[in-house]
Amino acid sequence: MRVLIAKPTNMKNLAYLSLFTLVILFSCSKDESPRSPEPSSDTLYFPPINSDTWETKPVTDLDWDDSALQPLLDYLEDKNTKSFMILYDGKIVVEEYFDNHTAISAWYWASAGKTLTTAISGIAEEGGLININNKVSDYLGTGWTSASLEKENLITCKNLLSMNSGLDDGLGDHVSAVNLKYIADAGTRWAYHNVYVKMQDVIAQASNQTWSNYFNTNLRDKIGMTGTWINSNNFSVYWSNTRSMARFGLLIYANGKWENTQIIPNDFLNEATNTSQNINQSYGYLWWLNGKSGYHLPGSQLEFNGELIPNAPTDMYAALGKNDQKIYIVPSKKLVIVRMGNTADNINFALSTFDNGLWAKINALVK
Repeated sequence: MRVLIAKPTNMKNLAYLSLFTLVILFSCSKDESPRSPEPSSDTLYFPPINSDTWETKPVTDLDWDDSALQPLLDYLEDKNTKSFMILYDGKIVVEEYFDNHTAISAWYWASAGKTLTTAISGIAEEGGLININNKVSDYLGTGWTSASLEKENLITCKNLLSMNSGLDDGLGDHVSAVNLKYIADAGTRWAYHNVYVKMQDVIAQASNQTWSNYFNTNLRDKIGMTGTWINSNNFSVYWSNTRSMARFGLLIYANGKWENTQIIPNDFLNEATNTSQNINQSYGYLWWLNGKSGYHLPGSQLEFNGELIPNAPTDMYAALGKNDQKIYIVPSKKLVIVRMGNTADNINFALSTFDNGLWAKINALVK
């Protein structure tokens, strides 16, 4: 943005002008977020909702190095991948299946599905059902944790989405009250914790529907996804085919809009895909963020210096799930990338060494 400034005639005018300039610069820096540039509606493609047809774009039509495609696919196969997709501006450029997996095979999203809860939270807030700044007990009643009432009432819905509830993350996956114990005040400690699923209970209570029914009506069916929530270890995990995961990634890439319909509020999604708290810079509302100067990992209170995935573009953000379930979104390169499969190297809960290795191969292809 270019601002033309007239020469001040006195010191009083100079003071006013300085203040005005600071306001203009602050407004520009606030509004011109690098995280969510608006995709061009002239080129962005959405597959039909009630059809499995999906337009493709050959690698040879892009300024990419097609000689790097086969090494990428070989690497994916070697790393226990079941499916892999690259969308460019919504169109399929790469779609490959391995290990007897097919286009109609269902696979679990694991914690990559946390971002589905984020999306529904934004939809429910826009609909007036919830306010993420309200305390969780406003919706679930008191006693949903084993913390004291004073400490429990510090925990807001936003704390659940930001992973800074202050509840003990070392007591296992079960989210019954006995396992949800106080360890620090909400907002003062970041820890990767399954307590986020309480947001599903919040929305079910507020909507007077089951979680899955509200999800299906307000998100899944509106963008042509298939799939279902399956209970595992007392919380639900989403299972779908690969194209359904790619549809969700495309919705997020399009800033929550499907064709001409705004499904997830754009302002909420922008918050969700930027740093949500002051402890883990690389975490939004259940989304992982690249391009920050430091990050925390599940099961650790250490802060690691550097970017989350150094080989990935700095504006990339991701849904990361156990055993290397991935959705990468890169607005600057018009990319949505999906990987499903078994663990590439070692069992992990989110980030793994595979992310950086995979991005080295993607970078060789995508120019």
